Amino acid sequence: MNILITGIHGFVGSNFVVALKERHNLYGLDIVVPEKEGVVKTFSWKDIEPASFPMRNLPKFDAIIHLAGKAHDTKNRSAAQTYFGINTGLTQKIFDFFLESTAKKFVFFSSVKAAADSVVGDMLTEDVVPSPIGPYGESKIAAENYILGKLKIENGELKANPYDDKKVYILRPCMIHGPGNKGNLPRLGWLAQKTPVFPAWHNKRSMLHVVNLAEFVKQITVREMSGTFFPQNAEYADTVEIVRLFAKEHGHKVWISRLFNPLVWLGAKFLPAIPKMFSDSYYVQEMSKMDFDYQVISFEESLKGLEIRKTMH
Repeated sequence: MNILITGIHGFVGSNFVVALKERHNLYGLDIVVPEKEGVVKTFSWKDIEPASFPMRNLPKFDAIIHLAGKAHDTKNRSAAQTYFGINTGLTQKIFDFFLESTAKKFVFFSSVKAAADSVVGDMLTEDVVPSPIGPYGESKIAAENYILGKLKIENGELKANPYDDKKVYILRPCMIHGPGNKGNLPRLGWLAQKTPVFPAWHNKRSMLHVVNLAEFVKQITVREMSGTFFPQNAEYADTVEIVRLFAKEHGHKVWISRLFNPLVWLGAKFLPAIPKMFSDSYYVQEMSKMDFDYQVISFEESLKGLEIRKTMH
């Protein structure tokens, strides 16, 4: 297939190139357009505007994977309009392009934050009514609603009306990790190598390795199905077990005990990252089960060889 991937130079996009380049012709769409191994050509956003680049001069795409977006700014330094301009505006632009293009399949990467910033019991189920808090989640659900507004639901599938042969896949992934990830997991790896003690405060968090995510996308796009999906790893992540595994891999001894659990309560009063580190946040597994196997790498295996940050910052 000829596949167009927006945000192809990002963390997820780069990993998708590795996973898909052997069987597909990959094209990029990004704010930067350098050459990339495994990518035939990367276009800029202005290239998909018929006024500046006639549609007939573009390759005939079979599928579009829309990854580009403004990531969640945990420090809340980004203006709300920035989120809506990128997460909603670019989605509208690429989806309109999809409707007029030869592509038959559109994969939109939304977010768990589109469903809710938090839920009662910290467990998300399929019947949750979307109620995002903050511009990141609000911009993502606005993008979903724009897409859904142009679709019809037929036998549980999302179809682009009146384009009955076009199918749409909306993904609400949880925290994605893997090679090139610069998020909290590498920071936790750094901590696991340095701390002599750690509280035995167990929790549940849904996470998704980028290899499992790539396999999920490969599987759904070769099947005659569409809808909204909630992929995750086969196992829930536990902060305590993550620290234990990181410490073991790097030959560091750490004493994990409930004796240190009061430190979590104390630290939560002064460090905002502490409650997030030890809280529960997960999809029920039934939401993520499919009739095919996409969870090809276990969580323990995914931590091996993960690049560790040299500092906590």
